[in-house]
Amino acid sequence: MLQTGGHSWQVPLGRRDGLVSIGADTANLPAFNDSIAVQIKKFADKGLNIQDLVTLVGGHTIGTAACAVFSYRLYNFNNTNKPDPDINPSFLPKLRALCPLKGGNPLSRVALDTGSVNSFGSSFYDNLKKGRGVIESDAKLWSNPTTQVFVKQFLGLRGLHGLKFDVEFGRAMVKMSNIGVKTGTQGEIRRVCAAINR
Repeated sequence: MLQTGGHSWQVPLGRRDGLVSIGADTANLPAFNDSIAVQIKKFADKGLNIQDLVTLVGGHTIGTAACAVFSYRLYNFNNTNKPDPDINPSFLPKLRALCPLKGGNPLSRVALDTGSVNSFGSSFYDNLKKGRGVIESDAKLWSNPTTQVFVKQFLGLRGLHGLKFDVEFGRAMVKMSNIGVKTGTQGEIRRVCAAINR
């Protein structure tokens, strides 16, 4: 995070890693088109709250998505043959140019935070407020009042006591790192982080 302008946080050390990777575990993560209710439930099932959800999704201030993940929002949202009404009409042509309906590459990547590519900060939330959320599940953070209040706090809108995004992000990352911690003889402490011990 430091390399992109964010703050650091204390990472708990000495954690045990699992010995197998289970692809089905990705179902625990919010999908690109999950409703706010589903996202909140997935987070709550892991002991995380709504503020944690809005904070951690803010990590999309860094990163990209493939056109294949969100192009349905540009041309045929919910089988209407129209774009998602949550997309700002001035932003729509830019997305369509990057992800054309015909002849485009579905693997082309689009920045999730169009205001500050590779810079860690709260501009992602400003984009949501302006209808410039690329992924549907991200855009819903602004259109849903339950999550919008936290987006507003990160933006310091309407006299709400502001939340400092980079500080809250570090706290939420530590909280998330405490989910399902292995103890005793579960897993192993790896000598090389990217590979199991042999």
